[in-house]
Amino acid sequence: MAKPAAAEVVAGDRAVRVSSPDRVIYPATDGTPEVTKLMVAEFFAGVGDGLMRALRDRPTALERWPAGVQPGIKLATGRPGEKADAFYQKRVPKGAPDYLESVEVTFPSGRTADEICPTEIAVPVWCAQMGALTFHPWPVRRDDVDRPDELRIDLDPQPGTGFTDAVRVAGVARELLEELGLVGFVKTSGNRGVHIYVRIEPRWEFVDVRHAAIGFGRELEKRDDGVTTAWWKEERGERIFVDFNQNNRDRTIASAYSLRPIPGAPVSTPMTWEELADVTDPREYNLFTVPDRLADGDPWASIDDRAFSLEPLLALFEEQGAVELNYPPDYPKMPGEPPRVQPSKKVAEHWDEDGNRIES
Repeated sequence: MAKPAAAEVVAGDRAVRVSSPDRVIYPATDGTPEVTKLMVAEFFAGVGDGLMRALRDRPTALERWPAGVQPGIKLATGRPGEKADAFYQKRVPKGAPDYLESVEVTFPSGRTADEICPTEIAVPVWCAQMGALTFHPWPVRRDDVDRPDELRIDLDPQPGTGFTDAVRVAGVARELLEELGLVGFVKTSGNRGVHIYVRIEPRWEFVDVRHAAIGFGRELEKRDDGVTTAWWKEERGERIFVDFNQNNRDRTIASAYSLRPIPGAPVSTPMTWEELADVTDPREYNLFTVPDRLADGDPWASIDDRAFSLEPLLALFEEQGAVELNYPPDYPKMPGEPPRVQPSKKVAEHWDEDGNRIES
């Protein structure tokens, strides 16, 4: 029997066409059946309310795996001339439907681009038709793309640590947030890490939100010796890294209800704090198991009910001395930034007090 050339997925008020619906995107594992392209599109439609809560009105980059999560396929790193079967899409793809809206964003380089701005569930379902598995929304809304409305705390396990360590640190982070009068919403990353989101008033610029994340991370370091904010990997040790740079302009995290390109089709899954504390294997939360969770409601259903001030975190940053930390290497040199050289390779007399290299 011939395989169907296309199928349709009902997404809100629209029927979205999915070509090659039987294409295998995730091969079967010992614990999960294979996942087809049609199943990915149906998954996004099925978790639509939660997914749109994460994406609505936000500039969104796509992580596209059109050939599937197959052995040997790697994600492009952006190097000139590089060829890859999986890649990030930061501009609206060709052939986008007329209901897909966009918004202009400015990258750290000063260049601009029109990025997808989801306004209805048919948009991410169409993106699945284009091979998108993971959505990377900016922490801003379309009405002001320069002022974030959320703080993102990325707890990233380093070699020698794992998910259970990130869960422990998340518990410490929750206590700190509560002391500061803030409410955080937690999710698995879909891999080894844990993400905490705090909705904030859109009154501050990206650099302020980044400083708030640094202040928060440094306070966590005081409370748990298994935490680090060290930018250089050689200094992190076997600790959980608080990746403050995820709050920079054009730095994004996999959204809630995104699939991750890992065998078994794991999902970045919103949870209650109490639920997270008992999770030992985040892979149990995948394309097959997550939709049933929503029958009892989305743990993040109230995330937009209240926005908080950044002032308590910015005050922490100032109390700690307002010491700047490194930006990613593709960023222009920023005011007060330390030298962009590994500590083990740094020769003090080659750098001035502002972190600029002294040319000999």
